[in-house]
Amino acid sequence: MIESKYLKDNIQNIQKLMSIPALKHFETRNLAKILRLSKIREYDDGELIIKEGDIDPWLYFLLAGRVVIKKKGIEISRISTVGEIFGEMRIIDDEARSADVYADGHTICLAVNTAAHQKYSTGSSTDKEETLDFILLLYRIFAEYMSARLRLTNTELKDQEEKFFQVIFLSVFNMSAIITWNHTLVITKERLSSQKTP
Repeated sequence: MIESKYLKDNIQNIQKLMSIPALKHFETRNLAKILRLSKIREYDDGELIIKEGDIDPWLYFLLAGRVVIKKKGIEISRISTVGEIFGEMRIIDDEARSADVYADGHTICLAVNTAAHQKYSTGSSTDKEETLDFILLLYRIFAEYMSARLRLTNTELKDQEEKFFQVIFLSVFNMSAIITWNHTLVITKERLSSQKTP
């Protein structure tokens, strides 16, 4: 892994952050807070980004490349959309990492240190306000991201439901056709048998 220092909150970096879909609607001052707690991390193909069971404060935004998410060695998901968030569950529920995440090809991420704000929580009222702003900003990002994920899941569920009913319909239709065909064969055999018998 190649890791930058913490980023500066200059206008150039803020404009780059605004290109991330999950962050494009935030005010400049909020993006500056994120930048001050962020680093750029580059990973080679197959390199571990998040280890299942670890406890760390990093939240990731995919800037380039792809990641593979594995649970106990079995692939459960892939992420390839620029700006997509991963590693958020650890931050939300304060539990150990629930899966491994690997780079799939050369991958670049914005890594946000969500624990860095804690150093301000015991300081002046301005520092405490900064901490509260940062926490609210994180939860707003999570809420918007979870909402988008839920909408996508609902759409996928609806599509799967339609496919399921199509399969059921075709199965019933085919079963009906088989029954009709069998019935036709039985009637034909009976007619042929009755014609042969004098």
